[in-house]
Amino acid sequence: MTPPYLKNLTSIQAKQQLAEYGANILPEAVTPGIFKIFFRQFKSPFIYVLLAAAILSYLLGQTINAFFILVVLILNAAIGSIQEFSAEKAAMALKKMVPSTTTVIRDDKTIIINTSDVVLGDLVLLVSGDKVPADIHLSSSQDLQVDESMLTGESIAADKSLQNRGSSLSDNHQYCYAGTVVMKGRASGYVMSIGANTEIGKIAADVKEQQTKPPLLLRIEIFTLRITYGILILITLIFVITLARGNDLASVFFLGVALAVSAIPEGLPAAITVALAIGMRRMSKVQVIIRNLVAVEALGSCTYVASDKTGTLTVNEMTIQLLLLADGSQYNVTGEGLDLNGVVEVVEPGKANILLLKLMMHAGILANESYLEKIGEDWHGQGDMVDVAFLVLAKKNGIDYKEARSRYPQILQIPYESEQAYCATLNMVEGEYHLFVKGSVETLLKMLDDGYSIDIEVKANQLAGKGYRVLGLAYTILDSPPKSLEETLHGLTFIGMVGMIDPLRPGVIAAVADCKRAGINVAMITGDHPKTALALAEQAGITNNNANIINMQAVTGKELEKSHEKGSYYFSECVHSTNVFARVSPHQKKQIIEQLMHDGDFVAVTGDGVNDAPALSHAHVGIAMGLRGTDVARESADIIITDDDFSSIVNGIEQGRIVYSNIRKVIFLLISTGAAEILLVIYSLLFGTPLPLFPLQLLWLNLVTNGIQDVALAFEPAEGNELTKPSRLPSEPIFNRLMIERVVVNAIVMGTLAFGVFKWQIDQGLDEDAARNITLLLMVLFENVHVLNSRSESLSIFKQYFFGNKFLLFGMLAAQSVHIGAMYTPGLKELLNLSPVSLWQWLVLLCIALLLIVVDEIHKKWLSNS
Repeated sequence: MTPPYLKNLTSIQAKQQLAEYGANILPEAVTPGIFKIFFRQFKSPFIYVLLAAAILSYLLGQTINAFFILVVLILNAAIGSIQEFSAEKAAMALKKMVPSTTTVIRDDKTIIINTSDVVLGDLVLLVSGDKVPADIHLSSSQDLQVDESMLTGESIAADKSLQNRGSSLSDNHQYCYAGTVVMKGRASGYVMSIGANTEIGKIAADVKEQQTKPPLLLRIEIFTLRITYGILILITLIFVITLARGNDLASVFFLGVALAVSAIPEGLPAAITVALAIGMRRMSKVQVIIRNLVAVEALGSCTYVASDKTGTLTVNEMTIQLLLLADGSQYNVTGEGLDLNGVVEVVEPGKANILLLKLMMHAGILANESYLEKIGEDWHGQGDMVDVAFLVLAKKNGIDYKEARSRYPQILQIPYESEQAYCATLNMVEGEYHLFVKGSVETLLKMLDDGYSIDIEVKANQLAGKGYRVLGLAYTILDSPPKSLEETLHGLTFIGMVGMIDPLRPGVIAAVADCKRAGINVAMITGDHPKTALALAEQAGITNNNANIINMQAVTGKELEKSHEKGSYYFSECVHSTNVFARVSPHQKKQIIEQLMHDGDFVAVTGDGVNDAPALSHAHVGIAMGLRGTDVARESADIIITDDDFSSIVNGIEQGRIVYSNIRKVIFLLISTGAAEILLVIYSLLFGTPLPLFPLQLLWLNLVTNGIQDVALAFEPAEGNELTKPSRLPSEPIFNRLMIERVVVNAIVMGTLAFGVFKWQIDQGLDEDAARNITLLLMVLFENVHVLNSRSESLSIFKQYFFGNKFLLFGMLAAQSVHIGAMYTPGLKELLNLSPVSLWQWLVLLCIALLLIVVDEIHKKWLSNS
């Protein structure tokens, strides 16, 4: 079948197609609506207990209690659903911040556009790592293999060619389908179907996005389940004891409801959801886009970061600075990056070899798939930056790559793939078939004849030891074009080698040092020469990052392979013997990550290529590059770094630690106040007094006054010591020994003082309702004060910026205002047995509440000293 379009579209035609047929987008998965999220709020063990309490209250004639519990539960569900709905919307918006792009030819120019702007008839260029943007009819194909498992279920990549072999999807070798992934090779083709009309679009309505709950939320659910079981056991024990004492069934049940309401932190799930959503938004501001909530928690837990070199630690602006030709002549190249004003100068005048130099220039720009375009006053490179560096080099030497490619047309090609470490091209040059090969020196050495006059390997090692990335070039002349270029890769003539630099990104040295202070091990995994990798690692401070290794050396892929063959013990020893891995294949990268995880590290790994996908998906946290990352790498990752900068990863780790710390603050506030309320009930049993607070008053305390404040803790800023704390173990429970100790101390203070005030009033002959009114106000004030204690586990509140969290200040004022307002509101004050208090009473209660700060400050001081 002949493609219906014989050439590429113009910009005007593309606009017309877009207007007529719409954008190239699939029907979006239906997100749960606000009502579905609302009813989802009732799926909690906490809520089940409270619903049971409401039903039993109604059956026992406590209609007002039952009604109020239901009202509070509905109010809580409404607040939680609004917060969760907003969080889901924010998460979806963040995912769209890194749009997928596609390379097309329009107006006879190669351009990159958003995949949504691809139109019918567009001429699309595909390379390994690309996700196919639409259903495409191939017009050219070079060793193309496509993963179509999402459509066909076949795990083996499909070979593509220009010949059709059947009617089924897997047999249509002339076609590439939207959503499939190019695993190898190059191709071009015309768009036949877009959006909902593609093969994947036809089944998109049946495809549901799989959502996995973050481990943190799973741990919280387990934690809440345990609390629920604990409450039921406690209620059962007290039920038996009080009945044995002769209490009537109704009063015993009333006591059980009070205990249940006291112990249950009803606002916890909503507060944690908000904290995670806030973390996602904060991370996006430091160039870290979270693709799922798992990574918000996980990134802050990292103990090991395995980073790429090029573009992550370095700026990804290759500059060729040195040329060494086969005859021994050497040239220096001036100018940096895409600056074309530099010159190529021979080091020893009189030794210049113009013909050999010209041959190197042509080899570098013909075995090359990149482009160099002038936009306005600036030059912009498109494609692999190593290839772009060769285009810049040729320009400095007066050779235009477009003219050379036009004059010497390409016949066959072997595109560059990381596993093979070379690329090759066969071009017609002045009536002859010239084969040019460009790649790593180790790879080229196996292809050369014996006629070169310099020790290539020694020279390459010398350059690599100075931090240069070294590439070699070779060529030969063939009598006729072969069926396959691979069969001609022997007996080549060496042209020379180039030394290029890619400087460290600003801030990398400081970021690596921050990781060391935070107890995070940083390693570099690269395909470069070991000497080049080691030199750059020394500059970045990576070789000093691990105090356990003295005189660190780079470990190569060959060394990894040998140790792996010996067994897991030797492989583990090899992996932990260095922080610099060079000449490593993508499969070995995955093996390194798996070994580190097996040995107990919590690993984050960066990647950008199609072959990095296994490592990205296997690591605890996969980090893809937003600028140079392939579609498949971004799809496999948990996190996308929009500026490809290692410093952004460290910023993300810091933000992840802040999020986790804020979640602990919320949990501490809710559990400690709940424990204080339980203590109130237990004291009343021990001393034989009436209940200090009724269940309705406890619900009011938990859901209204406390509920206004707890979410505000999720907005807490950094304390400033996030990157000086050691990494926490992934197995460390949220409710650890430190939190348990703090909960016990603060709960005892609040519960004891509140019960003391209640009992004193009863002993003075005060009415029970009046005593409860004062006790409830004291508990509200305790919560106002306690939220300040919760801002840090170790830092004194007097060393914190008081106005650092405006949401918290607003929450404190709102909680107090709502409660005082309820004292004057008809209907509500009768329901809650509230009455106004004098200013003098309020001030006395505030002074009692402030004692909680004194005790917590003493406890923090004691903890810091011990």
